[in-house]
Amino acid sequence: MSVVMNKLQPSQLAEEQRNAARLFKQLHCQLQSKLSLGDLNNNQVDEAMEKVLALDRAYPLPLLGSMIEKLPTNVEPATWWPQRKTMQKPKHKQASTKLGGNGWSRALEDEMREIAGVLKRDQQEYLRLSQKALQINKILAVSGPLLTLLGAFGSVLVGSCSGTWPVILGVVAGSMASIANAMEHGGQVGMVFEMYRSNAGFFKLMEETIETIESNVRRENGEVLEMKVALQLGRSLSELRELAASNSSRRTEEMGEFASKLF
Repeated sequence: MSVVMNKLQPSQLAEEQRNAARLFKQLHCQLQSKLSLGDLNNNQVDEAMEKVLALDRAYPLPLLGSMIEKLPTNVEPATWWPQRKTMQKPKHKQASTKLGGNGWSRALEDEMREIAGVLKRDQQEYLRLSQKALQINKILAVSGPLLTLLGAFGSVLVGSCSGTWPVILGVVAGSMASIANAMEHGGQVGMVFEMYRSNAGFFKLMEETIETIESNVRRENGEVLEMKVALQLGRSLSELRELAASNSSRRTEEMGEFASKLF
């Protein structure tokens, strides 16, 4: 039972499905908004289908043969969106002619570039934390069943071997197994790992969104993009601009302020 529990990681499984339910609900609301506006085309339908399939691949239904690996070898950010095609950034001269329109300016372009840098830094920090949580979870996942087996082995040998070492082995190993299992499942280590991994994916998505819009000849209004980024990070526009300014002035390896105020 201990091996099965450590293989399934119930707390991590619950966090995965909670994130999946939230993202599916968010996607459902986006599709409803587009349907209410009408005037859909085939490209929008294909884009919506790609988003649904990507989300289904990122968070498959558990226990159906496609369950996410709970103790992976390498830690990667959670990716629940379709991979965008790489696009060539426009040349500087061509980009400069577009800065005056569509809500874009040179200052806003620099601000978005600094925000993308902060998001990348935060993504790396959350990956570092998720790597630590994964290492702790692996140690506990192996230690729990192994100590339980040693405790059972010591209990079997009680009375059949001379000396008190079987009793000591059974008591000590059983107690340590209880501690390891309590720390792993009571401490929700798997849930913490999945939370950090999802946060890293959130920052990766925002970073890719900003870079894609910048490289696509300003497809979205710059002021609208700035407002959306501020809302997603739980900041006001003034706070977002202060974050970009503080990051541009910090050129050392010292850890600065996190981008998001939500998590």
